[in-house]
Amino acid sequence: MTGIAMNRRGRTWSKTTVGGRTWGKTALGLLLTAVMLFPVYWMLNVSFTRDQDMRKSPPDLFPAHATLEGYRAVIDQQLPYLGTSLVIGLGTVALTVALAAPAGYALAKLRPRGGGILNFVLLAAQMIPGIIMAMGFYAIYLSLGLLQSVPGLIVADSTLAVPFAVLIFTAFMSGIPGELLQAAKTDGAGPLRTFWSIVLPMSRNSIVTVSLFAFLWSWSDFVFASTLVNGGAHEPITLGIYHYIGNNNQQWNAIMATAVVASLPAAVILVLAQRYVAAGVTAGAVKD
Repeated sequence: MTGIAMNRRGRTWSKTTVGGRTWGKTALGLLLTAVMLFPVYWMLNVSFTRDQDMRKSPPDLFPAHATLEGYRAVIDQQLPYLGTSLVIGLGTVALTVALAAPAGYALAKLRPRGGGILNFVLLAAQMIPGIIMAMGFYAIYLSLGLLQSVPGLIVADSTLAVPFAVLIFTAFMSGIPGELLQAAKTDGAGPLRTFWSIVLPMSRNSIVTVSLFAFLWSWSDFVFASTLVNGGAHEPITLGIYHYIGNNNQQWNAIMATAVVASLPAAVILVLAQRYVAAGVTAGAVKD
């Protein structure tokens, strides 16, 4: 027997029809997801495929004779680049949080003069193309002697993350009850003590969100890296892959293995922090 469902206007709908539409949407969603994830799968597939098997036409959808040659090449040649990217990513996270968290607290709770103008400037800063900022940094670093240096790249990468981070912190900290901060003030805590002992512990979700995005931006940066540190002793993994493709354009299993290894840290961090990111990004979006 076919069940019947009724909507608000009194119309009747067959449960079979509703269920069919749901399954159709699910199937379409799975199909689109498979299409979007296929390049990732192909990257994994090629990373395990032997060189002679990649010349087949059509190529194998599964590595029939899997090999770890590509990953051995990564360990032998790409580990220094991965280590440099890790240092740059962690340094960018530390600098971004150190600058953006106090700024967000000031804009959200201390209400300084010109706060609205500063918010507009932060929004405008995110619209500046990265290549323009890279050329500006190049001219400054050339005079300061910071070209081809890790600290210089950390500062440059932080300029991408700080405006976004300040906006996230401001939105999140605006939702902290003012009564709580007033109680801390009554107990003798100054603005700095209140920020360190109350605001920061309550802002865990936004800190994780900002840290994740800052790390991902610095980890995947190519424009600043190719402009400011190209040819130096310490280059990030994006330049490592770029040079590797140019020098080994026939060893696709090694190239794809490098891409897989370079993607793993960001993917693992994103999976572990996704619930904090969801809470941090939506903070301040809904007001009571």
